[in-house]
Amino acid sequence: MLNIVLVEPEIPNNTGNIGRLCVGTDSRLHLIHPLGFLIDDKNLKRSGLDYWVHLDVTEYQNVDEWMRAVPDFSRVFLFSSHADKSYLETHFQDGDWLVFGKESKGLSKDILDRFENHLTIPMSNLIRSFNIANSVAFVVGEAKRQIGLKL
Repeated sequence: MLNIVLVEPEIPNNTGNIGRLCVGTDSRLHLIHPLGFLIDDKNLKRSGLDYWVHLDVTEYQNVDEWMRAVPDFSRVFLFSSHADKSYLETHFQDGDWLVFGKESKGLSKDILDRFENHLTIPMSNLIRSFNIANSVAFVVGEAKRQIGLKL
């Protein structure tokens, strides 16, 4: 099972879509506060449809609380448009932690400095970044392909 971590997500529709993806791929969702919405937000539920009740989701009040739940920091992968290494060059394993930052700013320098594994998603120079829900889908799809999609 993959662990999808959203640090301070701001847009409920994105989190709802990612939640639905997690249910469909048997992945866990980890949400680090502050959130830009309420968990009972109608947009969040609409995006997650009726799948939200099946979601394995854990909330943390801050990054430090989340870090205490991670058993092996070497299996934490942070995604940034500024990283040099592509996620396509990485060997993923069951149980990995895939960490994505808030929609407006990505991951802070403080969080990036705490971990070694920084990855990017290759993209055209015509854009700054992909939508976070699309980014998570790219990476989860590749990780599940490597691991073997066993549901």
